[in-house]
Amino acid sequence: MKEELEKLNEKIKKCKKCGLWKLRNNVVPGEGPVYAKIIVIGQAPGVQEDKTGRPFVGPAGKFLNYLLELAGLKREEVFITSPLKCLPQPPVNRKPKKKEIESCSPWLKKQIEIINPKKFILLGEVAFSVFFPGKNLKDFRGKRIKKEDKEFFVTYHPAAGLRFPKIREILERDFKKLRDLLT
Repeated sequence: MKEELEKLNEKIKKCKKCGLWKLRNNVVPGEGPVYAKIIVIGQAPGVQEDKTGRPFVGPAGKFLNYLLELAGLKREEVFITSPLKCLPQPPVNRKPKKKEIESCSPWLKKQIEIINPKKFILLGEVAFSVFFPGKNLKDFRGKRIKKEDKEFFVTYHPAAGLRFPKIREILERDFKKLRDLLT
C-alpha cells in the first residue's frame, strides 16, 4: 500500500490537468500514514504549503495541530490532504474553481481508495461540497454524518478560525466534541 501511495504521489507531481501546474512551486499530495483510520481534508495548498510541498504547515496548519490535540489526535496518526494539490492562483489563496476541483478529484478518490479511512474530517465548504454536493455546510457543521460505510465530521476550515474569533471558538468546541465521537 505504501508503494502504491508513493507511485500515486509521483503521478500527482507530474499532473497538468488544469492550469495551476504552470505557477506552482510544489505539488502538495498530502501526508500521513497509509493505514490512517482518519483522513483530514482541507481546501487547497496555501503559500507555505506551495513552498514546502507539505499540507497544513502555515498558520492554519499550526492551528489544525492544536485542534487535533483537542480531539485527542496526533497529526502523525491522520492522513492530511485536500481536493486540490496545487496552490490556486492568481490571486493567492483564492477559493478553488469548480473545474479545478473536478480535474483534481481523481487524485483524492484514489488516495481514499488506497488509504481506506473509516472517518473523515472535512474542513470548510470546499471539502464538504466534494462529498455532499448541493448541501450547505452550516446545516451539518459539528455533526457526524454516516454515508455508506464511512463517517464524516464537518466543521469550518482552520483559516476561518484565525480570521474570526467566533469561528475559532466554534472550531474548538467542534474538535472537543469530535474527541467524544471518536471514542
